[in-house]
Amino acid sequence: MEGPEEIENAALSIPKRNISSIKNKILRNEAYRKLKMEKRKAQMQERKKRKQEAEEMGEKAPPKKVPKTIENMRVFDETMVNPQDTEVMIDEAQDEMSSYFNRETLPKILITTCDRPCSRTNKFCKELRNSIPNSEIYYRRGLDLKKIIPQALSRDFTDLIVINEDRKEPNGLVMSHLPDGPTAHFKLSSLRLSTEIRRAGDMSQHRPEVILNNFNTRLGHSVGRMLASLFHHDPQFSGRRVVTFHNQRDFIFFRHHRYVFRNSKKVGLKELGPRFTLKLRSLQKGTFDSKFGEYEWVHKRHEMETSRRKFFL
Repeated sequence: MEGPEEIENAALSIPKRNISSIKNKILRNEAYRKLKMEKRKAQMQERKKRKQEAEEMGEKAPPKKVPKTIENMRVFDETMVNPQDTEVMIDEAQDEMSSYFNRETLPKILITTCDRPCSRTNKFCKELRNSIPNSEIYYRRGLDLKKIIPQALSRDFTDLIVINEDRKEPNGLVMSHLPDGPTAHFKLSSLRLSTEIRRAGDMSQHRPEVILNNFNTRLGHSVGRMLASLFHHDPQFSGRRVVTFHNQRDFIFFRHHRYVFRNSKKVGLKELGPRFTLKLRSLQKGTFDSKFGEYEWVHKRHEMETSRRKFFL
């Protein structure tokens, strides 16, 4: 029976390239562990050397290498916008959300569902109402969606959100900006209610701060303005609430947090919930009209997704 020292010496004596050919499992694992430790040690020494050279060179040091990702290697899109561009600013001043950004209207949101929603959809609507200030829930009771819009307009609602479900699970979200549109249809996935989030915090009634990340194209800019128009212009920073819409590879991640100040230098985040992901399916001009509506953009997967590095938002 071989001892631990003999196994270690035997593992070190075996060439690195022959590790996979070692038949003894103990020797093979020990040799792999030693090889992994050597690689890690070499990487740490190389990193330490580069840092020391950069400190010695000062401003003349070469720029830090940026790792290649799908995001920074994305296919060039001609519709990428600069918010300070004159043409973009003119379009923003004339689009359907201009009344909100000019502070002419205050957001008032109507949240409804499909007919006979399940309990999980109802819970999601309640949490959405708590997340979005000045929002109300309306149970349709078989009423057609086209009849809800005139009623919402008569009561000064500025936006309509419809939650759809399939097999007792919310799977779609339709958002219509009133009175002139546009209407966006999203696929909804990865839903987690606040009761399903570990150590979720308690929600306050303060108006949240809104953060929009990576909405860079003309289409993404329009979607970002739609999402921003759901919330009040002036957040109440004393409540430390923040709602984030983070776009990554055309998936919009919704997160709801509260700042937690641990001391004068450190700050953390406490998730409040809910948590879900949106994927844009279509953007339609005007309010909801499934038959005769004019679509600005429709996602056609097999025709449009020709490259993993091509994104639309």
